[in-house]
Amino acid sequence: MKNCLYLLLVLSFAGCVQPGGKISLANANTVVVKELFDAFNDHDWTRMAACYKDTATFLDPSLGLEPVQHTRAATIKKYQELQQMFPDVQDEVVNMYGDKNHITVEFVSFGTGADGKKWKLPMCTVFTVEDGKIVKDNTYYDNSH
Repeated sequence: MKNCLYLLLVLSFAGCVQPGGKISLANANTVVVKELFDAFNDHDWTRMAACYKDTATFLDPSLGLEPVQHTRAATIKKYQELQQMFPDVQDEVVNMYGDKNHITVEFVSFGTGADGKKWKLPMCTVFTVEDGKIVKDNTYYDNSH
């Protein structure tokens, strides 16, 4: 009986976070990613940049085809410029998945351009988190439209 109880306990914890599956809110690496999206939607670029290591690696179509290193100051500047173009820009998280220090987020970014035209863009980012800070941000989307 004692062995069955132990096995049940182990299996219940093992089932909380499965590689490639939706992650449990107990995964500490989700905290910084959730904070990033909260800060983004508040347009608090300093708070958002604080979610990243002092210098982090970004792969983002808006920055080119190769990964680039960005400081927190460069990240703040990038998102201040984005807000100037789209003052109401927001992100809606659809799903969050993870395994250990990799957190993948599916989300929809939306806003209104200077011409008054509303837009929506489905996106996906794979974050690498180390010691409570994002060290890598690989963002994927089709911006050719």
